[in-house]
Amino acid sequence: MTIEFGAEITQNFTQANSKEWLETNGLGGWASSTISGANTRSYHGLFVPAMGQPDNRWVVLSKLDETVFIGTRYFELGANIYAGSVRPKGFQFLHSFRKIFFPEFEFHCGETKIRKTVAAVYGENTVLVIYEVIDGVEPVKLRLMPLLAGRAIGHLQQENNVTFTDYHFAAGVLQFRIYPEKYDFFLSAPGSDFKSKPQWFKQITYPLEKFRGLDYQEDLFSPGSFMVKLNPGDKLGVKISLENQLPDDAGTLLQQEQQRREKLFVELRRDDAFTRQMCLAADQFIIKKENYQRSIIAGYHWPAESSRQAMIALPGICLATGRFEDARKILRIFSQLVDAGMLPDFPAKARDSLQYNNADAVFWFILAIFKYWQYTDDFSFIRQELLPTIEAVIECHERGTRHGIQIDKDDLLFSGKSGLQLTWMDAEVNGWGVTPRHGKAVEINALWYNALVILARFKNLAGDVETGKHYEIRAVSVKKSFQQKFWNEEKQCLFDYIDRNHNDGAVRPNQIFALSLPFPLFEGACAEKILKVVTQKLFTLRGLRSLAQNEPAYRSFYGGNVAERSSSCHQGTVWPWLMGPYLTALVHVHGERGKTQAKKIIERLQTHVSTWGVGSISEIFGAEPPHNARGCIAHACSVAEVLRAYTEDVV
Repeated sequence: MTIEFGAEITQNFTQANSKEWLETNGLGGWASSTISGANTRSYHGLFVPAMGQPDNRWVVLSKLDETVFIGTRYFELGANIYAGSVRPKGFQFLHSFRKIFFPEFEFHCGETKIRKTVAAVYGENTVLVIYEVIDGVEPVKLRLMPLLAGRAIGHLQQENNVTFTDYHFAAGVLQFRIYPEKYDFFLSAPGSDFKSKPQWFKQITYPLEKFRGLDYQEDLFSPGSFMVKLNPGDKLGVKISLENQLPDDAGTLLQQEQQRREKLFVELRRDDAFTRQMCLAADQFIIKKENYQRSIIAGYHWPAESSRQAMIALPGICLATGRFEDARKILRIFSQLVDAGMLPDFPAKARDSLQYNNADAVFWFILAIFKYWQYTDDFSFIRQELLPTIEAVIECHERGTRHGIQIDKDDLLFSGKSGLQLTWMDAEVNGWGVTPRHGKAVEINALWYNALVILARFKNLAGDVETGKHYEIRAVSVKKSFQQKFWNEEKQCLFDYIDRNHNDGAVRPNQIFALSLPFPLFEGACAEKILKVVTQKLFTLRGLRSLAQNEPAYRSFYGGNVAERSSSCHQGTVWPWLMGPYLTALVHVHGERGKTQAKKIIERLQTHVSTWGVGSISEIFGAEPPHNARGCIAHACSVAEVLRAYTEDVV
């Protein structure tokens, strides 16, 4: 799926600035910016490595600003936003942007055409920038000026005389040490000369941080600039890395990385442009950890590892793409994190600091195991390593576990504790739970029912028919209670949650899981009624609203500072990850007619893949048209659930 923009977009600063590209390295690090060349977020940077852990990312090199000299003329290709101005305005020379495997920029400098390609190398904290003079009649001189931030993501740099004091250039390589952490990095530009000219560029502005109510200006440091002469047809391969001696030149590394990405398509169940694009997007979320472990990062640029999101995403990220060995590694390590029948919120933390403040991650884990079995038929792995954990999870919940999570006398799962938001709608503002759902949440009880059915199925496969029968009976009882207690006769759909003294009738998307999980709780007329309400009240072409527009708590706008954003993110904001279960339910309930409808929805959704986070799907969208993308530009659950539903149900 080629994503391409011509000069009508690239030379329109507003349009070009709204489209962000992302290259990831499989370690948690990245290179990312807008196609205009201007950084609009504090998270943007040409070299943002993960220092030791996937969630310890540093914006080391903010960017390389390029200037092309041809005879007596020069063309500044960079772009930086200052208060009230943009300078230089290199986007006016940007003729096109294209992404197949990597972001490619084609600049027209008079009669000379220069292509720039950016790539992150998988498994290494290394970024490549390849410059190629693809057309022209005379030599050019290319000047590269590095602008350094040298700080952790989430912070901003200010002019100082400490951070950038130690650097030197030799044999085409600039070595830099960033203080006080003493991180070394290397910038290699073969055949170049380096002219030292240390200077600070003050108050560079990041408008998206200003929109988010955060600090939005910083100072960047340049030690000087590289200069290299290129003839028509020449290439310059720049390497930026934490290592000095890389085994191959930049061109060879680029070719190897492209070959690695091409091999990702081999195991796809379906080979079409959209599936390939989603496969490449999915690849960005699988991260390598020590001891050959794997995990799934929640998104880019700021989310870290999350048990809930990793388990929701695993079927789409790993299974729909045929990465079964990665799935086994992830399931194995998460099984070792289960404690008192629960998974921690953020699994990357030290064992003694893990927090277990969620009621659903472990049930998404059990569902991911079941999906793994469906895809691979590998029951041996499940029986030997995972089945005891599943049974222990069920037993812990039947006895009762943390935060008042327990089975009520109607066999439904109750969860909740004052001051804690245990479902995925967990936003808080200064201790205030924006969407308190204490009690029996609809999606958690749909997951609970599925977990019982899955355990019964696995026990039968293991030859333990008696125990399998026990859990089948338990599941039947849960299903009966679920159908009786959650049905909202007035609105012809499901209650969002049931407290012991209150049935919450707010129309929210969580009820879709009663139709979309492997073992639905409603079929026939009731299922059609639920789907109808979800479609009429919540469906958009970008995903499902988190709350119906006619509900009193509905918020139409997502934006502002942290508190303002948190207070609206589950009160109407559209979540594209919910498109996956919606499409699955649509096909399950309406059959071939639903499949036809789902195909049309996917076609419309594809337009977003080439708009904001180029090549991926964002975290959220505004509740009202035109449903502007918000949140992080690439979200694991969004990509995963759309890909899963597309490959499993739609095609």
